[in-house]
Amino acid sequence: MAAPLKRCLVRRRDGREQHGLAASCLRELRHKASGILAIDEAKEPITLVLAEDGTIVDDEDYFLCLPSDTKFVALAKNEKWPGKSLDSGTARLSEAGDEVDSGAERWKQLARKLKDDLSNIILMSEEDLQVLIDVPRSDLAGELAQSQTQTQVLQDTLQQVLDRREEERQSRQLLELYLEALKNEDSILSKVTESEAVRREEMDVVDTGISSTGTSAKMALGNQLLAALKEKPAPELCLDSQDLELVVKEDTGALASALGWDKQKAEALQQACDQELSKRLQQVQTLHSLRSMSKGKKTLPLEDWLSSKRKK
Repeated sequence: MAAPLKRCLVRRRDGREQHGLAASCLRELRHKASGILAIDEAKEPITLVLAEDGTIVDDEDYFLCLPSDTKFVALAKNEKWPGKSLDSGTARLSEAGDEVDSGAERWKQLARKLKDDLSNIILMSEEDLQVLIDVPRSDLAGELAQSQTQTQVLQDTLQQVLDRREEERQSRQLLELYLEALKNEDSILSKVTESEAVRREEMDVVDTGISSTGTSAKMALGNQLLAALKEKPAPELCLDSQDLELVVKEDTGALASALGWDKQKAEALQQACDQELSKRLQQVQTLHSLRSMSKGKKTLPLEDWLSSKRKK
C-alpha cells in the first residue's frame, strides 16, 4: 500500500517564491524540490530545513510526523541556513510576508473544508465564518471551482449563520440582564436590612483578615480563549467546536479560579458549552443522515447544494 502524499511548501534560501509540492517520503520531496527549484545537479544533494527555525530534516520518520503545508527551505551543496545573520530589514520583510501568507492560507484551508463537506459550516467559529465572508467573491469562487453566483449564495448562507448566532447571543444577554436585575433587587433589600443592624451595634469592629490562597491551576486553555470566555456575553456561540470541547473537559474548580468566577457560574458556562457542542454535532449528524438517504451515502457536491439553495 502506497504511503499517503503530504502537502509541502519549498523555496530557495534567498528566494521569496514558494512552490507547493506533494510527496510521500523525504527522498521524493528532495527529488521534486531539486527539479522545481532548478538546482544544478552539481550542487546536489540538497538539504531540507524547516523555514521556521532551520531544523535539518534528514529522517524519514520525522518527516512523516510533520503536518501538511509545512514550509521548507532547500539548501544546495555548501549553502548554509542564514539563521539570525539576516539584516533586520530583511527579517522584518520576511515576517510581514509570512503573515500575509498565513492569512491567505487560512481562508483557503477553510474553503477546502467547505468544498469537502458543507456541514463543516456548523463546526466553524464566528471568526472563521467572517474570514470566508470577507474573501473577495472571485477569489473564493476560484478556490471552490464554482461560479460567482453560487459563491454569492454560499457567502449569504455563511452570513445567515453568523447573524443567527448573534441573535442567540443577544437573547441570552437579555435573559442574563433580567436575572441579574432580580438578583440585584434581592441584594439591595438584604443590604438595607444589614445596614439597619449595623447602626444598632457599637462601633467596635475587629478586623478579620481573610487570606485568599491563589492556587494557580494548570489550565489547558490558552489566554486568548480565557479572554473570550470573560468578555463575550455568550462565549459558547463564538467558539469553534474544538474550543468548546476544551472548556467542557476542563475541571470546574480550575476554570472558576482562572476566570475569577464562583464555581456555580463556571459550571453554568460548561453546561452552556456542552449544550452548544451537542447541538452542532446533532446538526452535522442530521445533515449526514439526510445526505445518505438522498444520495446513497455519497458526499453532496457543492454545486448541487448551491443550486438547490438558489431555487429556494
